[in-house]
Parts: sequence; structure tokens; C-alpha cells
Amino acid sequence: MASTTLSIGEVAERTGVAPSALRFYEAEGLIRSDRSEGGQRRFHREMLRRVAFVRVAQRVGLSLQDIRAALSLLPEGRTPTKQDWARLSRAWRSRLDEQIAVLERLRDQLDSCIGCGCLSLKRCSLYNPDDRAATLGSGPRFLLGDEPGKAAAPRR
Repeated sequence: MASTTLSIGEVAERTGVAPSALRFYEAEGLIRSDRSEGGQRRFHREMLRRVAFVRVAQRVGLSLQDIRAALSLLPEGRTPTKQDWARLSRAWRSRLDEQIAVLERLRDQLDSCIGCGCLSLKRCSLYNPDDRAATLGSGPRFLLGDEPGKAAAPRR
């Protein structure tokens, strides 16, 4: 029968996450461990799923603050059930859909004007004359979902 707890080395091997990163995740409140009588970290097997969740969420560019908030939706005193993970998934669905849309726009528009205000591409004079995208806010406005036609003429 498999042990109900794993050493930090076992978790690192199973998840592909370095022990230093696991200690960081624990310090950030993303995962938890108990201590053995000798003071060694012992992780419950359920932490494997949490670590996998953290890795995937980081890979798609979500902040540790967002990840921590999502994990806080899971129960503290018991192993999360399928329903607990489904509730977390539902809560993140719109956020992930938005992230996917941004990634698709990046893939499809990176070679054209993305509304950053650089005015360095020939097309920028058509899509973003006089940096009109700045009226929509900071950053790559068109890449973030704003439409070129919604940008107002800059004030002079």
C-alpha cells in the first residue's frame, strides 16, 4: 500500500518541480506540508494535484495571487473532491476563456498593429494613427481586445 505522505524529494520527482520551488509554493500558501518527528516536510498526496494546478496556471500566465485565490476555494480540512475541483474550474472558466482569446489574438496579430503606440509598422498609420489607441488605456489595446475603430482622435 502506498504511503499517504510523500517527502519533498518524492513530490519533486513526481511533479517535475524543484524542491526549492515546492518550498516557495509552501511559503506562499499554495501548498501545505506536515513535519515528521525529525522536522522533514511530509506532503499529503492531494498536494500533487495542487502542484500540477499551480504549474499549469503559471504556464498560462496567471499570477500567484490569482492562483492563491483560486486554491482558497478548496476545503482546508479534507481532500478536495471532484465537485470541489469542478467548482474551482467553473469559477475560472471566464478568466481562462479571456486568456485563450488574448493568446489567439497574439498569435494572429503579432505581425500587424497591436495597438501599442509604437507607430513603427506601416500599418500602424492605418490602424493607430497618431497613437489613437492611447485613448483606450495603456498597453497593447488591440491585442487586449479593443477595436481600432473605437479609438478616439488624440487631444492636441
